[in-house]
Amino acid sequence: MQEASVVHDPTSSPVKTSKPRNPLWHNTKALIGLGMIALFILVAIIGPWIERYAPNAEIFIPGQGPSSAHWLGTTALGQDVWSQLVVGTRVSLLVSFLAGIVATFIAVLVGIASGYAGGWIDNILSILTNIFLVIPSLPLVIILSAYLHLGNWGIIFVIAITSWAWGARSLRSQALTLVQRDYVVHAKLAGQAWWQVIFGEILPNMASLVVSGLLFAMINALLTEAGLDFLGLGNINAVSWGTMLYWAQNSEALINGMWWWFVPPGVAIAAFGAALSLLNFSLDEITNPRLRQRKVR
Repeated sequence: MQEASVVHDPTSSPVKTSKPRNPLWHNTKALIGLGMIALFILVAIIGPWIERYAPNAEIFIPGQGPSSAHWLGTTALGQDVWSQLVVGTRVSLLVSFLAGIVATFIAVLVGIASGYAGGWIDNILSILTNIFLVIPSLPLVIILSAYLHLGNWGIIFVIAITSWAWGARSLRSQALTLVQRDYVVHAKLAGQAWWQVIFGEILPNMASLVVSGLLFAMINALLTEAGLDFLGLGNINAVSWGTMLYWAQNSEALINGMWWWFVPPGVAIAAFGAALSLLNFSLDEITNPRLRQRKVR
């Protein structure tokens, strides 16, 4: 038997093996969203070094427009708008992150427990979830905030406890599907404990859904906190993006043409919400190949 000879073409280029690319760093929406979020976090961290004046100090001429002395002008009470915006970044981001994390934690706990355990546990948790889904969350938050007179930590708790149900319903549906997969059934038959099955088999396959729910919960917390402060039901003594809008509305800044008072916090709320939305959309594209844009070479 003759051996097949391999003919090497000297003009041919060597075969190059391409390294696997991280789809997160090659997604434009993800890069823009992460960059905007990092910028807001940087402002919140270095805020004490870039605040020009005390945010509530009424020591300047009221109603001044933007200038070199006051980059975003002054309020009707003579307060520096730039300093208030920097301080408000810390407070608004703190409420958004913490309320979103707590709401997502409750959703993961209820959703996975309901889908994994089944039986009467599933029935009770499903009824509890349906109750929170039926009750309108925004009126409930308004009522609790109006009667309890909560501070920032109380607002975080109220927002989290009223916004976990949608995430729990989605996670329960996913958990019901995963518990029937072969690898989960084999893990149970192998004698693994329930926490080993959940943290080793079920939860890793729900990571994208959990992160997506976290981003949505953060957006909801940001808008809810700003809405409560704008209505005067939040902690109006603290400086946040919502309280800036509240005092601007009370002082009729729009009628008096003081646009530099209410435009910056409004743009900040919209920009941070857009950054979270872009990151959420990019996560959907990365985890779902059907949503990726196919480039034709």
